[in-house]
Amino acid sequence: MKLTITGYSTALFSSWYFIEELGLLFDAGDGVAANLLQKSRKIKHIFVSHPDRDHITGLLQVRQLNAREGGYPFVYYPKDAGSFPAMDNFMSKFDPHTKENIWTPLGQHQDTFIKQGIFVRSIRNEHIEAPLDVIKSLSFDVIEVKRKRKASFKDYSQEALKAVRLEHGNDFITEEKQHSILSYSGDTPVRDFDRWKDSKILIHEATFLDASVKHNKGRKKNEHSLLEEVIEMVAASKVEQLILGHFSSRYSKEQIKQALTTLAQKHALNIPIFCIFPGETMRDILAQPPTHPSFQ
Repeated sequence: MKLTITGYSTALFSSWYFIEELGLLFDAGDGVAANLLQKSRKIKHIFVSHPDRDHITGLLQVRQLNAREGGYPFVYYPKDAGSFPAMDNFMSKFDPHTKENIWTPLGQHQDTFIKQGIFVRSIRNEHIEAPLDVIKSLSFDVIEVKRKRKASFKDYSQEALKAVRLEHGNDFITEEKQHSILSYSGDTPVRDFDRWKDSKILIHEATFLDASVKHNKGRKKNEHSLLEEVIEMVAASKVEQLILGHFSSRYSKEQIKQALTTLAQKHALNIPIFCIFPGETMRDILAQPPTHPSFQ
């Protein structure tokens, strides 16, 4: 499936990613509607990773632009993040015509079908410190479901298959297969190296280039990723394409490119990598020249 992904992601200021074919928006930072213009009316499902301002301030405009019959987007959020019911209450009063919008809290490993054969699975992450049973920050996995012929029927002729299908039904000769077509980390540190091992396309934050800044004790408790940790994790996975964003604006484009080149070589990561640099919107990301092309 071809995916047209447009995004903006600069730490502290704004983050959002729109996947056009799925009508899917991950996070809704400031400027999402202004950048997408009429395409913002294609948004059907908004999955918000957590309630930091740089991930939610675009919701007000997206919500009111889509408040029309047949156009109301569904908004999904971490179930224990109390900011979202408060936002719903405020927006319904501020823009009364938006009261039909539906907000849905999500827990760990909750599956939400967004179209036939496609669902989004919520995954608890460690961005916000909380007990394990408390969900305040989420990552998301977009999973495609298909039915494929069972191996035991691999060598059957079409006539034989037809006969079995007529007698037992199609489900007898097929089995359901699920595979990840797109994953979105949201804001999170790298904790589980196997979390995205089978993702086809991974959108991951890489806020910091150097560990000394990441581990500065004067920083807030909310945790982010170090670029090298992300590269090391992906190098040990089956990820085919990597989109990196949420870089701190303290880094220049040249610094990010240099760090990425050095680390990709160090960890022998030979897949296309696309970077969303601070302050830049990137349209149809996968159609652009990779920031770091494959070595092969």
